[in-house]
Amino acid sequence: MSISKNRRTALRTVAAACLGLSGLFISASAVNAAPTVALRMSSSLQGDMNSSHYVWFDRFQSNLKAAVGDSVKITYFPNNMLGKESDVVQQVRLGAVDMMVSGTSIWSTLSPEVGVLDLGYLFTNNDHAGRALDGNAGKILTDILLKKANVLTLGYGFSLGARNVYTKHLLKSAEDLKGVKVRVLPVPNFVATLKAMGAAAVPMPFGEIYSGLQMGVIDGVEQDAPTVLAGKFYEVAKFATLTQHIYNPIVVTINKASFDRIPAELKPAILKAAEEATKYQRLQAAEAETRAFDELKKLGVQVSTTDRDYFAKLVKPVWGEFAKQYPAVQPILDAVESVRK
Repeated sequence: MSISKNRRTALRTVAAACLGLSGLFISASAVNAAPTVALRMSSSLQGDMNSSHYVWFDRFQSNLKAAVGDSVKITYFPNNMLGKESDVVQQVRLGAVDMMVSGTSIWSTLSPEVGVLDLGYLFTNNDHAGRALDGNAGKILTDILLKKANVLTLGYGFSLGARNVYTKHLLKSAEDLKGVKVRVLPVPNFVATLKAMGAAAVPMPFGEIYSGLQMGVIDGVEQDAPTVLAGKFYEVAKFATLTQHIYNPIVVTINKASFDRIPAELKPAILKAAEEATKYQRLQAAEAETRAFDELKKLGVQVSTTDRDYFAKLVKPVWGEFAKQYPAVQPILDAVESVRK
């Protein structure tokens, strides 16, 4: 019996050594010994490679399989199969749903400070967003989400490009946006941003955009290029103005208790898999935007630049108003500015 105990002790020692040396890939003995953990992950978007959410998940799943085999199984539920985002964030907070990949905007319903990422001209470009989210700004936001929403953040990815304004008539100058009825995501800082830019911001459900353009309820839409392509909004709104006003990211979250259920020896591999998936997704997002613009131009969309500095100056007071309302936002703004080039 003592020999058996010594052997078990020796095996545990070897397994621990392998874990320390392996990095992303843990030892086979540890994988085989670990119990299977089943997790559910929600997304509001379709489950294919045209979705910024699914691109992240697909890469993460591949990384995870290579790292821990079947010890952790994540079932992906796209297209709001587990409920509307507004309901799912509550379920993730409570642990009824384990994980979620979404735009950051929806988390502002639980942690209003996260709405800072919806401010216009917060980021110069995706590179700037990446530096900020990988640095102090991201750390502060991650801490806020843990404290207020009971979730751990596995990564901040990118939406499929910047949000620009697409209209039925050409905007010859930045001033021409004044009074133009632009559909805007029904999120406070999106609405505030477009209003500050001079547009008549019209909050509207996504499914009503195309008919709204056709019927003249709206004159345009602010959206990323792949979504304009997928929604066929270009059939009515054929003029793209590169306002690049918002680079709001996506975020991958996991309920804290769900993460705690994962065996300790598997957690480092999961975090590594998520980190690599985030880097990969960001690259794919940039390429998706380029491809979408190429296709939109072929379909007759006229793309023009505009005076972004003009709009940025108009929007800047919105930052101050938001920070005054939520003082915890100011350190985030400072952190974002500190990595602006």
